[in-house]
Amino acid sequence: MSNQLQRAAYSVLLPAFSGLELDDTVRRYLSRGGVSILLGETRDEYLARNMSFERRRSETHAHFMGIAEQAAACADSPVLVAVDQELGGIQRLHRLVPGMPSADALKGMSADVIEARSYEMASSARVMGVNLFLAPIVDVVTGVNPWLHHRNLGPDPAEVSRIACAFIRGVQRAGVIATAKHFPGHYQTEHDPAVARATVPGPVDALEDGLDVFRQVIAAGVQAVMPGPAVFPALDPSQSASTSQRVIGLLRDTLAFDGLIISDDLDAVSILRDNSITETAVTALKAGAHLLLVSSESGLDGIAQAIVDAVENGELDRQQLLNAANRVRHLAQSSRAQVESGLYVSYPISGGHLTRRVPL
Repeated sequence: MSNQLQRAAYSVLLPAFSGLELDDTVRRYLSRGGVSILLGETRDEYLARNMSFERRRSETHAHFMGIAEQAAACADSPVLVAVDQELGGIQRLHRLVPGMPSADALKGMSADVIEARSYEMASSARVMGVNLFLAPIVDVVTGVNPWLHHRNLGPDPAEVSRIACAFIRGVQRAGVIATAKHFPGHYQTEHDPAVARATVPGPVDALEDGLDVFRQVIAAGVQAVMPGPAVFPALDPSQSASTSQRVIGLLRDTLAFDGLIISDDLDAVSILRDNSITETAVTALKAGAHLLLVSSESGLDGIAQAIVDAVENGELDRQQLLNAANRVRHLAQSSRAQVESGLYVSYPISGGHLTRRVPL
C-alpha cells in the first residue's frame, strides 16, 4: 500500500482501550499514522455507568498526562485523546475533575451556571491531556430505551437543548472538542445495540424533536457529531445510523453540519449486523463518517489494510479517505490552539478542589 494511503487509513481510526497504558498494538497504530485514542471503560463499568472502585482509587492526573504524552511521542504529532464524559451518564474522569450535577439537578440550573461548571470541568481535563469528549448525549428519550437509561437528559427537547448547548459552550471554550450523540436521536429502542440488533421505530415525523435538538447544538457550534448504532427504518431499513449514507447525508446536507463525524462503536452488534469489522469500517467511510470508533483489539492493521484495498479497487473514493484523514489530523493539530492563554483549573484536594490559573 502507498504510504499516503496507509497513513490516511490509520488516521481515520479511533481505537478504544480500557486501561491507561499503550500496548504494542496501539503504539504500532500511532507510529503508522494514527492520531486518536479513546481511553475507555470496561464492559462492567459501562453497564454500571460508573468507574470501578479500583480505578477511582488508583488513577491519577499523572497517569492521564503520561499516556497523552506517550501517544503524541509515538505518533510524532498532536493526538486526539478522547473519553466518555457524559452528563448524568458515564464519567470516565471520575474524581479527577470537578464533578457535574446530576441530570435532574441540571434542570434547575441556569445555562450560564451550567456553562461555567462545564468549563471548569473541561479545563481540568484539558490540562491532563484530554481534548475530546464523546459527550453530550442529546437523544430526547420518550419511550423504552434500556441502552440510554440513566444516561439521557429527559423527554423535553427544549430542556435537552438548553443543557446540552450550555455544556458544549463551556467544554469547547476550555479547548476540548464536544461530540453530540447519537444522531438522529434514539427516542426509543428496546435493545442494547452493543449486544443485539436495535431499531428505532416509527415514521420520520417521530424523529423531529430529536432532529431539532441537533439543529440547536449545531447552531451552538458543536465540533463533532456521532451517529448512533440503531437502524432507523424510516430513513434506511438496512444500515445503522453510523453506516448509513442516508442518515449521515441528512446530518451533513439537510442540517448543514460541516464538522467531524465520528461513528459509534463499529464492534456493536447493531452496527455490524453480521458483517465483518473490515466491511463495516469501509461502509462507514463510504457513508460519510470521518473517524471510526473501534476496539483496539479488533485488528487495527487488518482494518487499515481493508480501507486501502477499498480505495485501490475503486470501492472507496481516494479523495474521500484523504479528506477524512486530513479533517481528523487538522482537529488534532488545532486543539491546542483553541485553548485560551491560561485556564482556571480545579485540582481535587481534601475537602474540595483547589483552583489556580495555569498557562498552556
